[in-house]
Amino acid sequence: MTKVCKWLVAAALVFAATATPALAGADRFVVDLAAEPSTLDPQVQWNPDSYYVYRNIFDNLVTRDDAGQIVPEIATAWRNLSDTEILFTLRGDVTFHDGSKLTAEDVAFSIKRITDKTFASPQRGQFDKIIEAVPLSATEVKLVTDGPYPALLAQLVKLSIVPKKVIDEVGKDAFNLKPVGSGPYRFESWQRGVAVTVKRNDGYWGTKGPFPTVLFRAVPDGATRVANLQAGSSDLAVGLDSDQLAQFSGAQRVKPLTALTERLAYLRLNPNRPPFDNPKLREAVARAVDKQGIIDGILSGQEKPIAQMLTPAHFGWAEGITGPAYDPARAKALVAEAGAAAKVSIPLTTAPFFDQRVVQAIQQQLRDVGLDVTIEMVDTPSFLQRTQRGPVDSPVLAISRSSCACQDADGALYQLFHSGNSWTIVENRQVDGLLDSARATLDPAARLADYRKIHETVAATLPVVPLYQTVAGYGAAKPLQFIPTPNESLFLNRMRWVD
Repeated sequence: MTKVCKWLVAAALVFAATATPALAGADRFVVDLAAEPSTLDPQVQWNPDSYYVYRNIFDNLVTRDDAGQIVPEIATAWRNLSDTEILFTLRGDVTFHDGSKLTAEDVAFSIKRITDKTFASPQRGQFDKIIEAVPLSATEVKLVTDGPYPALLAQLVKLSIVPKKVIDEVGKDAFNLKPVGSGPYRFESWQRGVAVTVKRNDGYWGTKGPFPTVLFRAVPDGATRVANLQAGSSDLAVGLDSDQLAQFSGAQRVKPLTALTERLAYLRLNPNRPPFDNPKLREAVARAVDKQGIIDGILSGQEKPIAQMLTPAHFGWAEGITGPAYDPARAKALVAEAGAAAKVSIPLTTAPFFDQRVVQAIQQQLRDVGLDVTIEMVDTPSFLQRTQRGPVDSPVLAISRSSCACQDADGALYQLFHSGNSWTIVENRQVDGLLDSARATLDPAARLADYRKIHETVAATLPVVPLYQTVAGYGAAKPLQFIPTPNESLFLNRMRWVD
């Protein structure tokens, strides 16, 4: 055989390998993500592409079922000892992927680690009401909170249990590179920029995963995620917009899946930096953005416009909250009134995880009222770092999405608006007091009243412009049974191949 013939045969084999459809029931299940996970240590960073992966490697104390109810996971039962103490009974048959037993000591360690100021977890503000975690036996742990904490269980659905012994031995950095959990899938490898591979944990205590091997691939380009599904080289793709989902209409291989989520889209306006230290220009932005027009014209009418930093999927949602109405003429007048302050160049910071069609539409709408807005695209890790610099040093203007995956206002609002958190957008002592009050009472009506006041304050001062409740869009192989949920979790062991 000539060298040319050999090359042609080799090329044909490579093409066949890359074009072979991912078959239902095959050993390998492929998920295309919009970006690479920034971490696999569940207590270091928190963003969708990381969460999609590590949620399957680790177990949580409690979880939400597909109907949204909080149900047992590592904890089989819990009871209040007082308004500030809750006792959890744990499963006694759980082992980590290295074969060691999961005990109350690991649960206590996980809580102390994420609440440790020196560890500096971006999630700390969601758990810092817990002031003590005490193992009482191998299968009992007592949590003590700083006052009553009504959102405790809603927050604990996100608390991944990590092995104390492993982290003590290898340290934080090595653990991130090779995480050890107790979940339905165990970590296999992480090829940076390409894929994370996990293997089914055949010794899992709960519902076993249906797929022997799963690849989470980083595929930033949405069109490529669509093409991969259509070619059969992937089984599930996340982060697809309405135009991309429409391409699956009538398709033989692929189906679109959507769900209204607790995630919301919003604009961050930094009131500590020019030009948005001028309240007229914050109002001008709010009046310049045509939320419903974007939803109808770009998003196929599925998203829901909002005027508060919650969605109807959260406890704490308040009916009747309104912000400045869409009024481009008034926006132009406000820009004119601001004079020289409005003439500066304004970078609109964004990242690939956000729908760039929406970014471009908002840029144009702001330009139409006289603001000089340019799009500043950065990678997702850089975007997260910038938005965690605190209220003074965070971007002048950014477009982002927010979700606490807890469906409770405490998780959604405390990290964004309470002084001292790394994600805080603006510091306001009145809002601090309301947030503290709402997380310290067990009376739902009192909590709702506090959150309403927060929504009203935010709508009046405009450190943010809430845009819409987002729809999570997925493309899936037709035989895949997968129910998207408001908290956007990809639980592999809740998926199935069906005929």
